[in-house]
Amino acid sequence: MRYAEVSKAERIRIYDVARVAGVSVATASKALNDTGRMTEATRMRVKQTAAALGFRPNAMARALTRQRSFTVGLLTNDTYGRFTLPVMAGINEALVDQGVSVFLCGIEDDATLARTHVDAMLDKQVDGIIATGKRIDRRLPVDLSNLPVPVVYAFTQGPEDAVTLVSDDDQGARAAISHLLALGRRRLVHVTGPESFASAQNRAKAFRDLAGEGAPILHGDWSEAWGHAAVARLWAEAGVFDAVFCGNDQIARGVVDALRERGLVVPRDVAVIGFDNWEIVSAATRPPLTTIDMNLKELGREAGRLILELAEGKTVEPGVRTLPCRLVMRQSCGGATGAVRAEGEALQEV
Repeated sequence: MRYAEVSKAERIRIYDVARVAGVSVATASKALNDTGRMTEATRMRVKQTAAALGFRPNAMARALTRQRSFTVGLLTNDTYGRFTLPVMAGINEALVDQGVSVFLCGIEDDATLARTHVDAMLDKQVDGIIATGKRIDRRLPVDLSNLPVPVVYAFTQGPEDAVTLVSDDDQGARAAISHLLALGRRRLVHVTGPESFASAQNRAKAFRDLAGEGAPILHGDWSEAWGHAAVARLWAEAGVFDAVFCGNDQIARGVVDALRERGLVVPRDVAVIGFDNWEIVSAATRPPLTTIDMNLKELGREAGRLILELAEGKTVEPGVRTLPCRLVMRQSCGGATGAVRAEGEALQEV
């Protein structure tokens, strides 16, 4: 196969792919679109030729042929990006190889702005919309039901008849607590965020189930300051404890600092584990935090895959789908450094 026959200065057309691969234009088109009947060897040869030549299908032609725009809208009120950025990275990974572009629109919590962005997406004839946010128990300030395009919800609350993806807080919390118990820690406490958050409720319930009804649970802000203040309160009220399961990494960092100020060594005296695996916090804590990763990038990949299926007219069952979290081991609990995927309460090395 001689690719030099085609000038790189010119835009590569499907005719060029067909000629170099030694097939008809119709066969080349069917091979690249995974349609038609041909041997797998022929289909693979056409695809390899297209890749080697740098062939890029004309997006407008594909849209006209398949009645699609090959664009997806991403709507979020998480303008800080703590949750949206990893979700978007996963969405991009799922869609880029399909030639689909993603348009991100930040809406804060402004209903008027949200409606404006949705109207703009519909004007651009997006193939679908992915809605994402900063908590799983609140909806975006815009009604996305009855739109002429499919909608998938990721890390935000969706209607009962929608496709919604969230991280499994219960499973993640059980993985964290099981890890502490497996290390021989028995006097556990839980410091977490506001009780009004569904995530805080789910993680606290898992803690209560495994650590026992009498194990202390303290609710406060999602902040380092609260983690620091919680240690002072525990010091005065809870007596001796040898492990702290924290509702997020910021709280955990505050807990670690407060323990150090009291002369305690983490993890020798007290093991600390966080939740989120927000690396600018977890990796920078001293010692670095063992924590639960919510697998937001994988959640984004799944959202991208599902919106494609819906855009192609495939049937996707509605309902809430929970994706498993990962236990990421660093030094704050002791033990080896690495990552494991937690399935239920069992830990499996990857």
